[in-house]
Amino acid sequence: MRRMKLTATGLLLFVALVYVLAKLASHQGAGPWAGYVAAAAEAGMVGALADWFAVTALFRRPLGLPIPHTAIIPTKKDQLGVSLGDFVGENFLSEDVVRQRLRSVGIGSRLGAWLSVPDHADRVTAELSAALRGALTVLRDSDVQAVVGEAITRRAHAQEIAPGIGKTLEKIVADGGHKRAVDLVVSRAHDWLVLHSDSVMDAVQGGAPGWTPRFVDRKVAERVYKELLRFCAEMRDMPRHPARAALDRFLTDFASDLQADSDTRERVERLKTDILGRDEVQDLIASVWTAVRSMIVSAAEDERSELRLRVRASLLSLGARMAADPKVQGKVDGWLESAAVYVVTTYRKEITSLITDTVASWDAEHTTKKIEANIGRDLQFIRINGTVVGSLAGLLIFTVSRALGA
Repeated sequence: MRRMKLTATGLLLFVALVYVLAKLASHQGAGPWAGYVAAAAEAGMVGALADWFAVTALFRRPLGLPIPHTAIIPTKKDQLGVSLGDFVGENFLSEDVVRQRLRSVGIGSRLGAWLSVPDHADRVTAELSAALRGALTVLRDSDVQAVVGEAITRRAHAQEIAPGIGKTLEKIVADGGHKRAVDLVVSRAHDWLVLHSDSVMDAVQGGAPGWTPRFVDRKVAERVYKELLRFCAEMRDMPRHPARAALDRFLTDFASDLQADSDTRERVERLKTDILGRDEVQDLIASVWTAVRSMIVSAAEDERSELRLRVRASLLSLGARMAADPKVQGKVDGWLESAAVYVVTTYRKEITSLITDTVASWDAEHTTKKIEANIGRDLQFIRINGTVVGSLAGLLIFTVSRALGA
């Protein structure tokens, strides 16, 4: 910029010297050419001085004189910031401009083509995993556990569980799903009786009256044990055993009561409240977050985990669909356009105020120097062009005047 200033000033001094020499030559009887040269040089000086004044007036007061409408940038800095903010808001942050610009870009198809590349899907998966780990690391376990515990407890208290349990039990009984559980219980009971025959008979004998003979108690205990063993064996081996049918009827009736009987439903709710109020249950609910967090972090760190593999496959599938299906592209573009429009229309004032406030916070002198350092070099060309154009214009005017005899 300094070189350009020196060049422009040097050109002004040059035309001034030419003017002086041309005038001297004209007074000493030189030919008509001296008048043409003097006219061109004179007009060049006027153009150079006028453009010097215009360029200087942008940044400071020419010669320090308090001339009105000079030093525009330092005195009008805040107004320029407001105008710049309004200009950006009206011409860059309007709904039509945002929608048109995003629609012309075709983000949906481009994003789909980019995501459909395996390396890019791997990169996005890795970034998502890192972000997930970071978020889980920032969260305090105690806070999350309290929120999770409160949410589960509140949801459990608000939702009556008896009808749901009744419907589920009714469907299980209707489908025969409970029969496997009955088979397992009966089989384990039979096996337990076989292994603990002495314990069963001792228990029966211990409950006998003290006045009965010992051998009678023993016989009764053996009889009871054999009947229990036979009962369990028959239930295990006979799918149509009467006890099984009785159990089916009991479960069916119980499922119906859970759904329709108010007394049964109230008892279930009281039981639910008692269970949820126990410290052990609250500790178990709170510990759910710890287990889930550990599982998620472990899966996010493992590149071959099912979580990351599924995320990668989903990204590749989404990318392929976005790249090939115009409907999907249109949906994605529409979502992005709506989101962008919402942001710019809702926060336009905040965005433009960022420009306005930033410009207002700048020091006037420092701002002037920064702007002049960036555009001052180009502005010096105005001075140079003014000198050249002024000289040519003066020469033309002088020539026309002489031609008309003026």
